[in-house]
Amino acid sequence: MPLEPMTRTAVDVADPAAVPRTEAGQDAGTLISLLAANARTHGATVAMRERDRGVWREFTWSQMLQEVLAFAAWLDAQRFKPGEGLLVIGDNRPQLYFGMLSAAALRGLAAPVYPDTPPDDLTFYAGNSRARFALAEDQEKVDKLLELRNRSGLPEVIVYDDPRGLANYTQEGLYAWTEVAAIGAKRLQDEPGLRDDLIGRAKPSDVAVLLHSSGTTGKPKGVPLQHRRVIAAARNAQKADYFREGDELVAYLPMAWVGDFVFTVSAGIALRFTANIPERQETVLHNLREVAPTVYFASPRSWDAMLTHVQVGIAESTRFKRWLYYRFMPLAVRIETARIEGKAPSLTDRLLHGLGEALVYAPLRDHLGLSRAERAYTAGEAIGEDTFLFFRALGLNLKQFYGQTENCALTAAQKTGDVKLNTVGQPLPGVDIKIADDGEILLRADSVFDGYFNDDASSAKALANGWLHTGDAGYVQPDGHLVVLGRVGEVVHTKSGERYIPTYIENRLKFSQYVKDAAVIGDGRDYLASLMCIDMNAVGHWAEENGVTYTSYAELSQRPEVYALIEGVIRHVNSLLPPALAIRRFVNLPKEFDPDDGEVTRTRKLRRNVIDEHYAGVIAALYDGSTSVEHRARITYETGATGTLDRKLAIKDIEAA
Repeated sequence: MPLEPMTRTAVDVADPAAVPRTEAGQDAGTLISLLAANARTHGATVAMRERDRGVWREFTWSQMLQEVLAFAAWLDAQRFKPGEGLLVIGDNRPQLYFGMLSAAALRGLAAPVYPDTPPDDLTFYAGNSRARFALAEDQEKVDKLLELRNRSGLPEVIVYDDPRGLANYTQEGLYAWTEVAAIGAKRLQDEPGLRDDLIGRAKPSDVAVLLHSSGTTGKPKGVPLQHRRVIAAARNAQKADYFREGDELVAYLPMAWVGDFVFTVSAGIALRFTANIPERQETVLHNLREVAPTVYFASPRSWDAMLTHVQVGIAESTRFKRWLYYRFMPLAVRIETARIEGKAPSLTDRLLHGLGEALVYAPLRDHLGLSRAERAYTAGEAIGEDTFLFFRALGLNLKQFYGQTENCALTAAQKTGDVKLNTVGQPLPGVDIKIADDGEILLRADSVFDGYFNDDASSAKALANGWLHTGDAGYVQPDGHLVVLGRVGEVVHTKSGERYIPTYIENRLKFSQYVKDAAVIGDGRDYLASLMCIDMNAVGHWAEENGVTYTSYAELSQRPEVYALIEGVIRHVNSLLPPALAIRRFVNLPKEFDPDDGEVTRTRKLRRNVIDEHYAGVIAALYDGSTSVEHRARITYETGATGTLDRKLAIKDIEAA
């Protein structure tokens, strides 16, 4: 593998004289001023829809601005100060988005966190963002915040959106959104000039949102993204035709992830998107079909899950439909593979493809809710070649892009007509990329953040010499396409000196629908081995189709038939690697890697030090010749309670091809 007062101060540490990027974003306004402009020029146009108890509720741009300013007026009356935090927890809801913008209007720090964040991590986020205030989706999240208050004293004030189950709560500082919004709306009515003051109070250099890094090697870092940075990212994407004014999307990604903020909030406001919010995470696919968005963004795991959904549906359909699918989908994949390689399909293939469009491809796109998706994207990690080719063959213009929280998610992207399987495309307009001597990807752009929250040392390191040091290893091909290999800090060597990046191999293992997670071991060892976590849905369906009985994930993972299935996946990946980097032994774990156990982040990046600790006995058995090992897995529940799972795990050898 080749290896070719907060934000401004942080940049000062990094030697601003060496920062050649422009400050064009200074004149771009703020998300609040752009929202006000939308309300003024397109006030009756729908900005957001929410599926609530079977009915789509709509908010126009005028109504959205009114909600944002009403909550801001109430927060202002509660002496919410610049630099003060608003902790936001819950699944996607309009009021949670509105509240984040309200905090930004007051120059505060809206800090969204993942809904399933355990109590200990919540304590860190509340303290790091100085969150005296919190905004919660429902009763479950309110209970979490009340427990957090008992532990840490924060947050003092909790506002909730969904009142169900909260009628008898008598704790101090607990308010319903409808209650405080009404108070704020009356204040706006009674105080002339307050409305314009709230719209103009924030400046482009103020923080629009406080997100957090994944924290793979320690505590997460606060990443303040300024208004001018997130707006610049949206404009850069627009110049590359990644976004268009008036696009329609489904807002279902975690609100704590930079991808959701950039797509739903910053690009949504800057380019007047209509955001459609599903009723629940479990109904995303159903609601997606109702909406039929024009732009759709999903992680590789989500695309994998959608492909599995299609495959399961086909397996359970009629014999004729199965015949159509297996007759026309391989044809489409073959044509798309040739197209990517620059080859034109034959006349016969073109005619058959036209028939397949009418009988298979268009109906499938409609079934998935992607009949209007002119632009479909994936990012966050490498996507499997089979998955990528399937959806492009289906007729979606699926493209990969690359970015991080620190650069507002949008850095490099594939272009229509110039898509490759192993690259993330070329730099977006306004973005410069270069490769350091050690193979690290460096970049600069108006969308690059100004430094970590209250961490000048990390800021100086990340922004040294005017370039953002991404921490990712990669190289640029002669045609300008960027290839991302993995984290620079993860470059390791086997005992014989072979260099490799575990993430690179793990991603290729996860390209299989049967693999949920994998951890490759081998640093300083004689050979590579892997800890495998099966995908319960895909392997469970495979087991049913093949008559393999089981009662639990743990039992299914240890079935000999499943070991043979996973061995086939590993053998395929081995065939793509140098012989010295082939995986020689593996074990199926009795549980998935779990963020509550600290083994992966909320975005499912491996915490290798935790995995090394939790599975020390299993790793030792992979290298001492054992054919099985007794393992006690620790389990942490959302409440913070812990348990154990005892299992005897088989260890499988894989002979060299």
